Amino acid sequence: MSKALIVYGSTTGNTETVAKQVGEVLARQGMEVTIQDVARTKVGELGNGFDLTLLGSSTWGDAEIEFQEDFASFYEEMGGAELKGKKVALFGCGDSSYTYFCGAVNLLEEKMGELGAVVVNDPLRIDGDPQDAKDEIVDWAMEVASHA
Repeated sequence: MSKALIVYGSTTGNTETVAKQVGEVLARQGMEVTIQDVARTKVGELGNGFDLTLLGSSTWGDAEIEFQEDFASFYEEMGGAELKGKKVALFGCGDSSYTYFCGAVNLLEEKMGELGAVVVNDPLRIDGDPQDAKDEIVDWAMEVASHA
């Protein structure tokens, strides 16, 4: 059985909602899923004992890209993550009326490249309420599961 770790940073609950929806899809596909708030996660857990690591953060700020508060310090420590050659998927929530819509996802994608991780599909970027994007979330999660 493949194992997946989903780490999310959420202030309003939207990114947490997406993490849980993705986790449900992966579990239905036969994966063992662990979902963790980034505030309770250590960078060393990424890729460690998991076949797939999923990272999700909302984006804040309009003058510059800002991670969700708890995710910001985690991101700064990610240089020590052992993700070279490991499978990763990325997602985030944002508001397309802002200059840097889902910019945190873009920064995560760049970081994964620096770390040598294998991003298994195009990152998921949710505009607004994830309840309005259920089908998109399910389709994305199914694609992620196919790479596990």
